[in-house]
Amino acid sequence: GAIIGALVALSIIALVLSLVRIEDVTLPPTVKYGMVFDAGSSHTSLFVYEWDSDKENDTGVVSQTLSCDVHGQGISSYANNPPEAGNSLRECLDKALEVIPAEKQRDVPAYLGATAGMRLLREQNSSATEQILAEVAGTMQEYPVAFKGARILTGEEEGAYGWITINYLLDSFTKYSPKAHTWLHPEAANILGALDLGGASTQITFIPEGSVLSQSEASEFTLYGYRYNIYTHSYLCYGQNEMLQRLAKELIVVLAGFSFSLSKAREGFTCPQKLSFWAEQRHAGSLKLGLCGRGNEIKQSENYTVTLEGRGNASGCLAALRKLFNFSACGQSQDCTFDGVYQPPLRGQFIAFSAFYYNFKFLNLTEGQPLAVVREAIEGLCTRSWEDLSSSYPEENPKRLPKYCANANYILTLLLDAYKFNETSWNNIFFQMKAGGADVGWTLGYMLNLTNMVPAEAPARLKGHRSSLWAAAIAFIILTLVLGLAALLL
Repeated sequence: GAIIGALVALSIIALVLSLVRIEDVTLPPTVKYGMVFDAGSSHTSLFVYEWDSDKENDTGVVSQTLSCDVHGQGISSYANNPPEAGNSLRECLDKALEVIPAEKQRDVPAYLGATAGMRLLREQNSSATEQILAEVAGTMQEYPVAFKGARILTGEEEGAYGWITINYLLDSFTKYSPKAHTWLHPEAANILGALDLGGASTQITFIPEGSVLSQSEASEFTLYGYRYNIYTHSYLCYGQNEMLQRLAKELIVVLAGFSFSLSKAREGFTCPQKLSFWAEQRHAGSLKLGLCGRGNEIKQSENYTVTLEGRGNASGCLAALRKLFNFSACGQSQDCTFDGVYQPPLRGQFIAFSAFYYNFKFLNLTEGQPLAVVREAIEGLCTRSWEDLSSSYPEENPKRLPKYCANANYILTLLLDAYKFNETSWNNIFFQMKAGGADVGWTLGYMLNLTNMVPAEAPARLKGHRSSLWAAAIAFIILTLVLGLAALLL
């Protein structure tokens, strides 16, 4: 009788312990992945990102897992062979699948964004553009990922997403507080501007003092529960590769007139130490300047190759570059860059990346040097002989080395004369290409914005006990079973 009573008592205690103080238990969030191809004018890169599924204020906290450079030129170069544009992506797609767990691959959103190279091709050959996009989409759909589209970004999207990337990586939007174990919005957030220079276009993006007066240059984003109104503008044909093409063509037109003289052209090219420029295959006896030209043509009865050899004249180079801009279209307006484009007064600090960074890195000018030092370094580079320069930099790409003088002077013209930085505000420009372990560019900003469109998953929750109560319940259950066995044996 005593054993039966003890059994009943122990059973009741175990039952009570197993039911009291049940709490919600949050399981660790699952990791999600996303991938974005940056199909630029001169090359393509793939970036793989990851973030926890329980998003912070509806924007995923994203980190870069992989970057992969696609071999060959940009996808716009495959206008005559679109299937190769798709095939070029395969090696990087294979590498991406190696870093993403197999069980998660089917849920990975995969995007391809094309920029200025494809924007230009669309103006020249829309059918080839559509074929290239169809081919890259077809290739991506062969892989076990959730393909979400291959499209051409507008210049303003490219600028805005680059701005998001910079401020995300530098904790301008949100910052983790170890003390509070949570993400905080910095009270006096130092929101940075973005300066991007690509092969075919350049972008400037920042938050102005007041509202943006021109709606075509205004963008609005909500990130981490806060709303941002920004100014952004993209200048098609003002990327460094298109600039060099236009510069060479303009110089040929100016120097040679309409009766072309090769020896005359050789004498007058002011910018780099050496720049070989091959004239495009001509039809009907004229050198076509293409979409980015200024309307002149060189009449000539037969095809030819043009070699432009520089004199190392830095001031002449700057003067030639200034002619690529229509500054007079702004009149007396201070809120104007060139070609009549509206821009509010500059505000705050800026990160200059992509070709801004790569050219200044070559010149060792990425450490915050004042403008006077920058001017002196660029002039010093331009006045060196080609023999001196090529022997001093044997490791440098021989196709890139002749262009640094023109590129650096172009950057000065763009930043000072067009965007209107001056001796003082120059110190607000920081040249860098990486931050927080990730590449600076538009793709991370694109991924961040897209995670806002994915429904925020509620973290999985289970019912559970505190460990001490759980241990006590187990102990009473074991005692009950032992006494039960003892009663049966007796």
